[in-house]
Amino acid sequence: MMSELIIHPNMKQQGFTLVELLIFMAIYSVLIVILTGIFVSIIDVKLRSEATSDVQTDANYILARLDYDFSQASAISLPAILGTPANTLRLTVNGNNYTYTLNQGNLELQTNIDTNSLNSYNTTVSDFNVLRLGNTGGKNAVKISFTLTSTIADNNQFEVKNFSSTLGIR
Repeated sequence: MMSELIIHPNMKQQGFTLVELLIFMAIYSVLIVILTGIFVSIIDVKLRSEATSDVQTDANYILARLDYDFSQASAISLPAILGTPANTLRLTVNGNNYTYTLNQGNLELQTNIDTNSLNSYNTTVSDFNVLRLGNTGGKNAVKISFTLTSTIADNNQFEVKNFSSTLGIR
């Protein structure tokens, strides 16, 4: 005797067919690809924003610190010769020497007491140049220029900006 499977009309079929499973997997895969693309775009925008912000924040701090120190300074001892560029700036502030130099990508301020890095760990400073301006017996002034580069890369590109300012003793 053959046993026959009798399906009662009120019984519902349980489970999924292979076709339904394949359709679900295709739709799910498309959604995962789209969401991954959106996530990667968000991360890129975040990195680009961080890099730009770090460079601008450090530049603002460095320029503000230089401006403040110049407002307190009584003399510029380096560079000593007018029209000669240098990579070191030395000011006399309240009888103390303030020396700005580059050291392994950091712009450092060395005083009689300690040495501080003026840029954060998210940026590096390069091409720090100081040009003594003015004429003999005139006002003491310098033109300072430097380049800030972010250490955060967005698609293997670093945020790089050049800055320049002219400062003088008042």
